[in-house]
Amino acid sequence: MHIPATLVRGGTSKCWLFHQVHVPADRAELARMLVAAYGAADPVELDGVGGATPTTSKAAIVSASPEPGVDIDYLFAQVGIGDATVEWTSNCGNCATGVALYAVAKGMVPIAGDRTRVVMRNSNTGAVLEGVVDTTGGVVQHFGRQTVPGTRAGGVAVDLTFRDPAGGTTGALLPTGQATQKLPLSDADPVLVSMVDAGAPVVLVDSDGAGRSGSESLDEVRADVPWLRAVRHAAAPLMGLVEPGRAPGDAVPKVGLVGAPVPYTTTLGEQVAAEDYDVSVRMLSMNAPHPAIGLTSAVALAAAGLVRDSVVHGVAAARDDGWLRLGTPAGVVAVRCSDVRDGLPGRVTVRRAARLLADARIYVPGTGEPQAA
Repeated sequence: MHIPATLVRGGTSKCWLFHQVHVPADRAELARMLVAAYGAADPVELDGVGGATPTTSKAAIVSASPEPGVDIDYLFAQVGIGDATVEWTSNCGNCATGVALYAVAKGMVPIAGDRTRVVMRNSNTGAVLEGVVDTTGGVVQHFGRQTVPGTRAGGVAVDLTFRDPAGGTTGALLPTGQATQKLPLSDADPVLVSMVDAGAPVVLVDSDGAGRSGSESLDEVRADVPWLRAVRHAAAPLMGLVEPGRAPGDAVPKVGLVGAPVPYTTTLGEQVAAEDYDVSVRMLSMNAPHPAIGLTSAVALAAAGLVRDSVVHGVAAARDDGWLRLGTPAGVVAVRCSDVRDGLPGRVTVRRAARLLADARIYVPGTGEPQAA
């Protein structure tokens, strides 16, 4: 049995996209299908199409949206690695970048001149995003020159904007009502954090107070994964993401270190000066160091930069143009807040790139027969 799918690169992630008509509507059955298709029970996902890293073991189910003013609905899935589970609790902006290009390429959204806008709703969180896709000459572009930190490969330019991202999951930009607070940990010293909900729920650790810099190498962040997971798990109930006493998952809140700009070398060997960016950041993706930064985390960092006394505001240089430049392991990612009212951004925009990599039929063992292509 086979299921049609399209592999896309969105930003620094790879994501298999499935049209809703080709996959089970029942969430539990859909999860079983994805686990089987990805070979998720295997830590190297050898007998499946999973990429065996958190940034390449992703999926999205795409459909036309019934919501007025919205073109596309997409359900994001973070598929386990060595774990036969699927996380449904978060969104992925990089995959949304790929969804925007896919929607245009597959004729789900008509081309509108040189730049085609796709309005998308993430079914997991209710977040509404806009992807403005390069359709120069009124045609779908299959290759492009737009690059993003983390790869030298070019792609089709997509401007991705998150609409009214604050409080999408918890109902407030600051779920605990505090810009910063000391977070007690059971097996380590308390840490100063900002808990923010914009794009995704995120807990950001003041690196200086925790004896770090925020500019650590991926290997150094990898060594800190157990500690950062402890931070995530301590913050989750305070943010209202899990009931006290229940074990939280590893998708949300996203967790990372924030520090002042310092000179560093990217994972591609490029030199970055301290004056080239505004704040250092090192995030986890599930339980591994993120090679760059997830876009929902970038949105949260940008929104936190608007909050006086947050750990981001405390280290970032003041700017008047709305842009915040994030120093990530892969390089500098710029995020712009606009339409700011009462300290809340109405729009947060990131310049990204996407590329369609393959159309395929995935042969899936042990599942019910999918609907025919």
